[in-house]
Formats: sequence, structure tokens, C-alpha cells
Amino acid sequence: MQIISRFVREQKRYTKKQLQQMFLCNDQQIIQFLKKLKAYGVLKCVKYSARQKELSDLAEEDLIVIEDAVIEDAQEHEAGCYVFVYVGVITIGSRVLKIYPKYLRSAPEPLAEMRQVLKVLERYAGSKEQTVDFYYGEGGQNSFHLLSVILYLLHDYYEYGVYVNSEDTVEVNGDGEIVWEKTISECMPLIRKNRPYYAEIYTRHTDYDDLDYFKRLHEFILTECSMQLHAAQLEELFDLDPVRLSDAQRDDFGEKEYILERIMAELGVQFQTHRQLLLKTMYAYIAQEQKLLDDEHGLSMYGTNAFHMVWEKVCADVFDSQLLLPLGRLKLPVPLAESFRGKKNLLALIEKPFWQLDGTGTYAEDTLRPDFAAVVQLDGTDCFVILDAKYYVIPAVEGQDLSGCPGVGDVTKQYLYELAYRPFVEAHGIGALQNCFVMPAEQGQIKRQGTVSLSMMKRLGLGDIQVCLVPAGILFQHYLAGTHIELSLLLEHD
Repeated sequence: MQIISRFVREQKRYTKKQLQQMFLCNDQQIIQFLKKLKAYGVLKCVKYSARQKELSDLAEEDLIVIEDAVIEDAQEHEAGCYVFVYVGVITIGSRVLKIYPKYLRSAPEPLAEMRQVLKVLERYAGSKEQTVDFYYGEGGQNSFHLLSVILYLLHDYYEYGVYVNSEDTVEVNGDGEIVWEKTISECMPLIRKNRPYYAEIYTRHTDYDDLDYFKRLHEFILTECSMQLHAAQLEELFDLDPVRLSDAQRDDFGEKEYILERIMAELGVQFQTHRQLLLKTMYAYIAQEQKLLDDEHGLSMYGTNAFHMVWEKVCADVFDSQLLLPLGRLKLPVPLAESFRGKKNLLALIEKPFWQLDGTGTYAEDTLRPDFAAVVQLDGTDCFVILDAKYYVIPAVEGQDLSGCPGVGDVTKQYLYELAYRPFVEAHGIGALQNCFVMPAEQGQIKRQGTVSLSMMKRLGLGDIQVCLVPAGILFQHYLAGTHIELSLLLEHD
């Protein structure tokens, strides 16, 4: 079976003919290929025009959903262009799509950058012990999340090793760990110079069952998972070493129903949280009887169609947001003002809409939420900083169409953040307030690209909003290492 593995860029415009050539599809296969991707919400269709071809970002007004029947019958220029609204890896039959973020433009196959992005996605997903998403999709279009399950099993193995059952026994004067509680309570010590000495001690010895059924089953599953990744040409992309632990076949462990019954029985006596999740994942893997590349129309996904949320989280962590920090822990130039002592944190300072209906007043549940807020010192001056992480690609050419930039709604909302925090800034004698959009760049250094403003807001005493480009690779490197970038490198200061 021929594996067709291709890099594609998020939100780049592709014609039907281009995708057909890239993924070696005949006329019927490309229709099914596009339908499947559209059904799972990772592919959209937009107008075919010179302007659309030049856009780097996708606005809602640019989207046109074309019926599948129209796609089948229409000419290429009538059917429009296709864009991937997803970042990650998708396998669909024997075809592998490696969808990289839209800000990467230089290299057609950015392997190193995509490897880093996948590590960021893994960390963003949170602790591996919390949950594994077995299924993906909506509206009856559910698909077993085989790729995520494979990656979970392999990452878990690298961290914890093979599933083993062990038996602890206590012996006298063994080589294992001393069981002090039993030794002290049951052994008579010799006292010399007010110090106890024990002629006999109890120690713990652990026996591991190398022939244990679940150890062998786990080794078989890990080996099969690794071989599937290798066949899909994804080992290098996910930066995983091959795992070859078993020469066994699935039939060596019995029929599927028998294997599942054994796993359920083990779950009944296993109370460690990590082992329970591992057993459940092994159960799901065996129960589905799927392979990454076997089913011509089977689909598995690892990634997100909301990479903007990843960008927001990364910016908040790396620049060290204080949005949820208790107000009493902020480094203010003066003690916290009495009028703010009932507020929990900086987020709580933003008003909620108040509705007056039929004589009854009620506050709304939600309000504006900035991505980042903090009180810091820049060159000895106390400064209140508001950042908004915008996952947009700024046009590279001066005077180019600005449809790829944040809209007026984003700009006005940023000004509203400044209005919301101005009383707090003034009450505590904070000398400056800086407002900034942070957007990803492909490479280079942190760059202050310019500003955006509204005259009506400037008449209210509000300043310009800075626009800063930050190389995503640098930001991701700090995010993965758990380190911070000083705000002084980002913002204007004396």
C-alpha cells in the first residue's frame, strides 16, 4: 500500500485540482476525500477570486459552504478554493495530512517547526493522566481517535515503562528497602551510647512477573502502535523513538472478547489512577480493531481547529500574566486601595453588564476577558500592561489589504480593557499603561511592528495600541521549558 504523506498550510487556498494532484486521488476519490474532511469541520470552501488567493487569514464573511452535489458537478473555478481550518495531523485511509500553522510561509515542509508545534499541542492538552479523547466529531460524524490513543500509549511508556504486576514480600535482613515501622515495633534493639542498633531488620522485596499477561499485552500493543506510526511516516514528526518490545501476534492473547474480559477483570482489582487510565486506553485500542492506514475512508486526528486558543495560552504563560493573581499579591507602588479590597483579582475589576428588566436588576454572568494583564516595572516606572494575543498574520507588504488584521471589534474591545482598568491604575499611582496586540511571526526577533488607533478613543485620553510580532518558535521554546520572557523586550519604554 502506497502511503501519501503531505504537508499543507493552515488557511492557504488550495484548488480541488491541486489537492487531487497532491494526494494522488482519482475523480471519485477526491470527492470522498473532500467530503470526509468537510464533515469533520477541518476543511472549508471559499470564493475563488484574485483577492481570496492573496489573503493570509480567513474572515467569516469570506466563507461559502458549497453543497457536496455542487462540488461534484461544478467547474474548478466555480467550486472555489479549499482551506484547512486545523493545525495538527490527520490520517484518512493511506493519506497523511500534516497541517502546519498559517504563519509558517518560507519552507513547504517545515518539519522542525511542526515537530515543536505538536509538542506545544501536547502540553496545551494538559496532564496525560486526566483524560484521553477516544472519539472526535459532531452530528453523527464520530470517529475513533486512534492517533491520539497511539500517541498517549507511547508517551505513557516513555514516562512510566511497561505495565507490570508485582508482589511485595517482607523478609529478614534482605537487600531491599528497610521497613522501619515493623523493624522498630518487632525487633529488640541494642543500645550503645544512647543509640539503638538492630541485629535484625525487616526489608521489603518486590517480585515482578515477567510472564504476566498484561505486561506481554502492553508490550505487543506498544510495538504495534510504534509500527503503525512508522508506516504512516510520523515517527520523525512526533519525535518518537521506535519501540520494538514484542514479536507476539494479537491471536497469541486470545479472541478479542477474551482480551477485553481480562482487561475488565484487571480494572476491577486495580485502584491506581494511572494504571486504570492505561487499562481503559488499552481496552479502547483492542475493542476498535482499527489500523491507521487500513481503512480507505477511516479518519483519525491529532490537533485542534482552535489554534488561536493555544496562542493565547502560550502568550499568557510565557509573559507571566497576573490576570488571576490575587490583588494583594500585585507589586503596587502603594498599598491596595480600600475600594478594591473586595475584588478577587484583575479579572474581577471588569464590569459585568447590568440588565434592568420589569423593575428587576440583574448582572450578566459573563463580561470582557483580556488574555493578559499585569503590573510590572519598566526602567523603574510602574506600568500596567494589557496584552491581547491575536493569531493573525500581518501583511508583509506596506499598503496590502488589511483583511488579515484584527477588525474594529478587536480594536474597540482592547480600548474597553483600558477604560476598565484606568480607575485602578489612577488609584494606585501607576505611572504608565501600555496596550498591545501580540501576533506570531515565523522567525527573527521580537519586533514592534507599529500601532493601531481610533481618534474617538484618543479624544477620551486613551493611547495607541501597540502591535508586536513575536517569533512563534521562540515563544514555544519558552512555553515548553516553563520559562518567561521579560515584558521589557516586548513593549516601548524609556
